[in-house]
Amino acid sequence: MVTDKTVFEQVVALLSAGEAAFRVIEHPAEGRCEAVAALRGTEQGQGAKALVCQTRIDGAKHYILAVLAADRQADLQRLAAELGGKKASLVSPAEIATLTACVPGAIPPFSFHPQLRLVADPELFERYDDIAFNAGDLQRSVVLNAQDYLRIAAPEFIHFARTETMAE
Repeated sequence: MVTDKTVFEQVVALLSAGEAAFRVIEHPAEGRCEAVAALRGTEQGQGAKALVCQTRIDGAKHYILAVLAADRQADLQRLAAELGGKKASLVSPAEIATLTACVPGAIPPFSFHPQLRLVADPELFERYDDIAFNAGDLQRSVVLNAQDYLRIAAPEFIHFARTETMAE
């Protein structure tokens, strides 16, 4: 989607139009999940970590925005298998910039690019009433009602998070 709005402005506009319950938190730049959770005053697991991945399905490259709890690791092989691919990998920072207009760590759990398929692990929404995420830059976060996120973003559900908690 071509727009003059920043990613942050697109997220806020989308949430406002959808009458979502959310708040914006400004904080020092931070890309590490545990540290940004402390700055937000949320639990690490509330973080909606958004990973930009790729897989090949029937010989064609597909891009995926995979959302999971920030205290979990992604099982990229399981993600690929659920999508019909053989393996998946994270994309380069240049591809992240092209597909999201963000730097790694600042990607919100919304796809604004037509080639970026949005999938989410449902465990995040089973664990928390509110989710939190960096909203297009490392200095602004949004804390959002999880049900409003699901209603507005309408992600495809795929179980791909490893169940063990990450140690940072």
